[in-house]
Amino acid sequence: MLSRLTRLPRPAALAVCAVPVLGLFAAAAFAPLPFVVAVPGLTADVLGSDQGKPVITVSGAPVRDTKGQLRMTTIRATGPSSTMTLPELVGHWFKTDQAVMPREAVYSSGGSDEEIEKHNLEEMARSQSAAADAALGFLHKDPKDVKVDLNLADVGGPSAGLLFSLGIIDKLDGDGSGGDLTGGRNIAGTGTITADGKVGAVGGVALKTQAARRDGASVFLVPRDECGDAQSELPEGLQLVPVTSLTDAVNALRALNRGEPAPSC
Repeated sequence: MLSRLTRLPRPAALAVCAVPVLGLFAAAAFAPLPFVVAVPGLTADVLGSDQGKPVITVSGAPVRDTKGQLRMTTIRATGPSSTMTLPELVGHWFKTDQAVMPREAVYSSGGSDEEIEKHNLEEMARSQSAAADAALGFLHKDPKDVKVDLNLADVGGPSAGLLFSLGIIDKLDGDGSGGDLTGGRNIAGTGTITADGKVGAVGGVALKTQAARRDGASVFLVPRDECGDAQSELPEGLQLVPVTSLTDAVNALRALNRGEPAPSC
């Protein structure tokens, strides 16, 4: 014998069904998501000093005094183990001085905080070696005769490569005619560098342009493939110069020194 089922009124039935659905939405809204928040980070003049030591030291060749600045730029992000909920993500998304980025885009090596720091320092060391090779190759100087030491504490990753190379060139050769490669300007930028002088993309350029302008830069060298990102939140008064190689960057700065137009995004 079957017992008779009690049928709920339709509104009540919908309400009962909605309870678990709302519970799922609530759980999803407050579930930890693998995103980090990034903000404009520090900039550092590679022609200057860091913690009392010159960032660039050259031996085996005469160096020149420089007057301008070449500022490498960084972003600062929440830690690799951090997460955020959907409401937090939405709250940060619309702020122009912040960027919500997938965790793996910032911490691609994965692992613990210590492992990531070690990886970033190794990347910086490789970048410095490539930067020195690229600069000396551009100047046709033998790396057996000319030694370059680069010192920049508390910064990891490869994105300062282009600025290191430009700093070495400015120390050794300037604009090729006795003047500063910078023309006395405050120049900033970002980009990886290979030993043969190719410039690569880095990410976070919209935040880096903000850091550059905050610290007084008037020109920003950007990997050409990242022009769109750099333009998205471009601060007023900052000129974007796209480059694909070290030669591009040097030629653009020399053109600016002569009062000629440089490439633009």
